[in-house]
Order: sequence, then structure tokens, then C-alpha cells
Amino acid sequence: MKKIIITGVTGQDGSLMADYLLKYTKHTIIGGARRLSVKNHKNIEHLEGIDRFFLIDLDVSDPQNTERVVSEHKPDYFINFAANSFVGTSWKMPTQHMETNAMAVLHQLEAIRRHAPNCRYYNAGSSEEFGDVVESPQTEDHPLRPRSPYGAAKCSARHLVKVYRDSYDIYAVQGFLFNHEGVRRGEEFVTRKITKNVARILVDYEMGRSTKPLQLGNVDTKRDWSDAEDFVKGIWLMLNQDRKDPKEYVLSSNETHTIREFVEEAFNFAGFHRSQCKWKGEGLEEKYFHGSDVLVEINKDFYRPAEVDLLWGDSTKAREELGWEPKTNFFQLVKKMVDRDVAAVYPYP
Repeated sequence: MKKIIITGVTGQDGSLMADYLLKYTKHTIIGGARRLSVKNHKNIEHLEGIDRFFLIDLDVSDPQNTERVVSEHKPDYFINFAANSFVGTSWKMPTQHMETNAMAVLHQLEAIRRHAPNCRYYNAGSSEEFGDVVESPQTEDHPLRPRSPYGAAKCSARHLVKVYRDSYDIYAVQGFLFNHEGVRRGEEFVTRKITKNVARILVDYEMGRSTKPLQLGNVDTKRDWSDAEDFVKGIWLMLNQDRKDPKEYVLSSNETHTIREFVEEAFNFAGFHRSQCKWKGEGLEEKYFHGSDVLVEINKDFYRPAEVDLLWGDSTKAREELGWEPKTNFFQLVKKMVDRDVAAVYPYP
């Protein structure tokens, strides 16, 4: 029985990875989470009592803590999901993003080099590394052109992964993960912000209460959205290639949609039918109406200092070489998220 360390196990990706590995392997899962004054273990509550799952304190920003954990457990796999993953905050906290998203990777790779050289390592990469894209869709060969401190930190981590792979023959890869969402996504991310507010507005309507519009920034940015549940299999496949020549892959839906489209579909699935809704106005004065009621308004505070207008992945290589294929399309994903958030607050059985 092999040992797998998953950092950030209480988050969306980490908890889904733990679920997947407990279901499809017989390995022991060691979930790492930073000790907080208020625990946030909602995503892993269902794993309590499972004899192959252990939760440990692991602060990836602490190199001594990281080295102690790797030295003690000597893992066969190390999967790093711990990160500051909300792009918008990276302009306000650039140092913290660099420490958590890049320096932490260096600490992990160095600990593996010293104490578990046969360990297979995966670090979560991001489509934000492509940034100011020069061609679409983006493949593994697209140049790295980040436009945020978050993207720059992820690029730094990617270079470190390659350096340790080439210098020390460590099995280390960093996938190019395009936007992946789901019911465990944090509420600070725009997709979950939309579906949570759609549910809130629906309940206000049903209860006959006045409601506050959802506030968004640039609704015309395009993203390649997938279901996070589909990505964990792709990550596991990346970790189990030929040891002599591990490759890094794009995981994506191969489609791109605007935030505007996500909004329209989310409200439509909640019963605010598209035929009864309309965008009116331009720029910061634009609003999304249902009849005479405002559902969405634009707020300049949610614009980024430097926007990435288009991210659109091409995961052909992963599909052909790994046999990976996403199961959930864009519309199914939006409906799934809306249904879950509506069910959580809807006052009627």
C-alpha cells in the first residue's frame, strides 16, 4: 500500500482528489491542511472515520514543517493543491502569492530530493500562466505570458519543477489546468459567486422580498470551464506515466464561454427564462434585467488591473496520449452548481 500526500485537502481540488483515490486505489491518503483558528473541513467531513485517510497539520509556507512531513512519511506521491488560487487578490498580496504558489513548491521539491527521491510529484498549474495569449486555443507549447502576480508565481513554480526534474531525475510535473469549477468551489470565485447569488435572488423572488443585484466586473472575458471532478482523473494519469519521460498536459473542455453566458445560463436554470431577461446599457452602466427588475449590475471595483481576455484550452494531447476525456459540458456544469446552491437555500421541500 502506497502513501499519497495531498496538500490543500480541504479545498475543492484536494478533497475531490482524496475522494477519487479512496474510490479507485487502495493507497493511504495523508491530507495536509493548515491549522486555522476556525476549521473549514466541510469538504472532507464525509472522510472522517475512513481508515485509509489521515489529516495532518501542514503549512506549505513553513519549510521546516514541509521537510518534517516528507521525512516522516516518505510518500510515494506528493500532490500539491495548496495555493492562493484567487487571481484577483494577487495584486493586493503579491508577496504572499509568490511565497505560497512558488516558494512552497521549492520547499516541497527540496524535501523530496533529500528524503523521498522516488516520490512522484504533481503541482497544480494554471491557464493563467498563458496570460496575454498570442494564439488560440492554447496548447502545451504556448509561451508563458502571465498578466497577474498569481500567474507569474505559477510560472516560477513551473520552472522550478522542470529544474528539479532535469537536475535530480525527480518525477515532477505541473499540469496546465484551465478553469475547473463545481459545488465545492470557494464563494470568492466568480462562478460560485454567480450561482450562490442566483439562488439568493430566486428565494427573494419566491418570498416576495426586495433583492440586491449581483455585482460583477468584466462580463465579456472568456474562459474554458470544466467540472473539477473530471480533472482529478487527468491529474492521476499525469502522475502515472513512464517514469523516464513524464510529460505535462493541458486539461480543458476545448470550449470557451464568457462570464455573460455563465450568468445567462445560471439565471435560466433557476427559472429566470432567457426570453424574459435582457442586458441594457453599456460599459459600467450595463445591467441585466428580468422585466423591470435588475438582476446584475457592473461594478468597476471587480475589474482587474490587467485582464486576461481569452483563455481557451486545447487538451488534444491529454486525450490522445493519456486517454483522458471530460464528462461534463459547460451547460451541465452550470446547472449542477445552480441546483446545488438553490437546494441549499430554497425554503420549500
